[in-house]
Amino acid sequence: MPPRRKLSDLDRGRAIGWLQDGVAARQVAQRLAVARSSVIIRLKQRFHATGRVQERQRSGRPRVTTQREDRFIQRQAMQQRMASANNIRQRLQATTNTVVSGQRIRNRLHNFGLRVRRPVLTANHRAARRAWCTQHVRWQRQQWAQVLFTDESRFCLEPADGRIRVWRRRGERFAEGALLERQRFGGGSVMVWGGISTRLRTPLYHVVGNLTGVCYQNEILQIWLCGTEPSLLPLSVHTV
Repeated sequence: MPPRRKLSDLDRGRAIGWLQDGVAARQVAQRLAVARSSVIIRLKQRFHATGRVQERQRSGRPRVTTQREDRFIQRQAMQQRMASANNIRQRLQATTNTVVSGQRIRNRLHNFGLRVRRPVLTANHRAARRAWCTQHVRWQRQQWAQVLFTDESRFCLEPADGRIRVWRRRGERFAEGALLERQRFGGGSVMVWGGISTRLRTPLYHVVGNLTGVCYQNEILQIWLCGTEPSLLPLSVHTV
């Protein structure tokens, strides 16, 4: 089946000429690479009714924003990549006194090729992770058995965690301005610490306040090491 395409005024005139010469609607559709012959049939009916091949003016809802306001919306999203649609809507209203919805702001940005995405890690973060993987890529099972993987997690007590999104085009994943230094989770949360290895699993430790280096060493590692059986301890503890 030919791909669907929209006929130009010249193609419509050619189609009417072929139809008047006795060419079938299906053959006309094939010549013009139109997906369905019903398009040619409707064109023929419209020509007999109006004597014109041009499409009738379509009625629809008028645009709320002008082209200048659309450019303002795009500029705001490009200058402030972390701005939400509601923030851009408020700036538009304050600047031009034009009242629109947040969904309309998103639709305008979609027309410019901007989609909201989660920001990725910075170049320094990616380089550090790659260096760590390169250093340990040839480790054997015995070496991994001596490693204790530890991490802390913060759980929000509120339903929304305030995840930030960024406006960007296709291919702008690592563009300047579309990256984010992550500072996860604000107030109203609970932080816990835990660790695992091939031979043991630590209990969860409730972290009160901020987890500093002194707190991590004195209140977590020392307490855990003192309360763990020596036979279960790794030969060399590495916290990752």
